[in-house]
Amino acid sequence: MNKNKEKTTRLIVAASETDPDMLYATRFFAPDPFIFLQRNGKRTLVLSDLEIDRGRKQADADEFVSFNKLEREVQGKSKKAPPYEKVLSHFLRKRGVRSTIVPASFPLGYAQELAANKIRLRATNGLFWPEREAKSEKEITMIGRALRITETGLKRAIEVLARSTITRGKKLRWSGKTLTSEMLRAEIDSAILRAGGIPTGTIVAGGDQACDPHERGYGPLFADSLIILDVFPRDAKSGYFGDMTRTVLRGRASDEQRKLWETVKAGQALALKRIKAGVDGMTIHKAIQEFFKKRSFPTEVRKGKNVGFFHGTGHGIGLEIHEYPRLQKVTLKDRQVLTVEPGLYYPGLGGARQEDVVVVTKAGCKILSRFPKKLEI
Repeated sequence: MNKNKEKTTRLIVAASETDPDMLYATRFFAPDPFIFLQRNGKRTLVLSDLEIDRGRKQADADEFVSFNKLEREVQGKSKKAPPYEKVLSHFLRKRGVRSTIVPASFPLGYAQELAANKIRLRATNGLFWPEREAKSEKEITMIGRALRITETGLKRAIEVLARSTITRGKKLRWSGKTLTSEMLRAEIDSAILRAGGIPTGTIVAGGDQACDPHERGYGPLFADSLIILDVFPRDAKSGYFGDMTRTVLRGRASDEQRKLWETVKAGQALALKRIKAGVDGMTIHKAIQEFFKKRSFPTEVRKGKNVGFFHGTGHGIGLEIHEYPRLQKVTLKDRQVLTVEPGLYYPGLGGARQEDVVVVTKAGCKILSRFPKKLEI
């Protein structure tokens, strides 16, 4: 950390289980909001008596202060416990803090109380911790571990589909029941939990459902129909996310389905070859769209619906599933970790998407995902 950053006073009040900036700062999981203050390079955590002993053992900080003790100082002889923001302003006044940088998401109620106490707040324009953009070797290892958990979920999905039988109506049956998106998702999520992950919104979408990229999927799954499996769990140990998508089909693919699937796979390969520090991400995005168009898969609006490749090529990943940057909106930098996930979607034919996670390097990119790409099961 350079000296200019050390001189900057920074304040976060948030629950680290849901706030990535707090988790990045402390490496400590807590379900309720607590106070983080960085001043002259010293990191102080204000934790409740419930959390303070665990915090001392696990958190990355220099000093630990009891919130309950501060609360008693503010409460005095009153029978009523003071609101959280009053305790916060008391702590900052005691420390002589007159101005501080806070995240853009800093709670308004807290901000108003601090302003009333003449403590000046400045929200960051952009990343609160700019160093989150370039991942360290340790972070890359943790994202790799999250991807191994992700792959456990995908492996379970393929196993279940492979063991399913095809009925006369082309519905899939497994374990004596009609196989649904909900059942397959439960199998994926159970495998993730056993592997040490936390499932988050797993997508199992077949047929036309897959043409809406964020539709999670519902109802029976059918043979000879493209199924998108998009799995993005959080590693319970580190808080880092994995994110991978595979498109599969139980049965036999038609020539048009195969062409769609192969085109998406080739489009992703084109992107992976072009990714490199210093490259404008938009040129990669446009090159994929152009390639798809040449293969007779244009991006356009048909009957009021978007078809083709109408979402982004990829996004940053780390302590958030979608974090800065969006691949097509920046010039790529060394050590950014990004997803690469082109897709094509045409109602009547179905959807296909392939997604892997890469580290951008000066020479190209390193692929962190390991799961094979296979169409027919």
